[in-house]
Amino acid sequence: MSANLIEYFNKEPRLGFLSTSSNGGQVNSAVFGSPQMIDEKTVIAATGNNRTFANLLENPYAMYTIMEPGDSITDWKGLRVYMKLKGYETSGELIDMIRTQAANFIGEEGAKMLNAALTFEVYEVRPLVDFGQGWENSI
Repeated sequence: MSANLIEYFNKEPRLGFLSTSSNGGQVNSAVFGSPQMIDEKTVIAATGNNRTFANLLENPYAMYTIMEPGDSITDWKGLRVYMKLKGYETSGELIDMIRTQAANFIGEEGAKMLNAALTFEVYEVRPLVDFGQGWENSI
């Protein structure tokens, strides 16, 4: 992994999809703009008290997908970042910081709806469209 990955992951503006699954296999995919890669192996994000959070409490594995359109499907750029939830907090310094930052984008009321700060460990990064290339060729 490299600073190039961290820079790409944190590029603004961008939206991605955080996909989770319950223990029973019920899949959820939600638009997320908040995830930030803070080092080569760590991503932080915030979520409300919703299906994403409920799934993560049952099954800690998730995937964050970042996509940038191209002229054809093979020209699209992006990444699939596979992660495991390492912990969360519903009060404290991290969630307070995230709520403060989020208020600038989603307003005070929206920021208050953020229920938990999530900390993930990255265990694999793959290109959006995988033809056997490394992730470095997909951003």
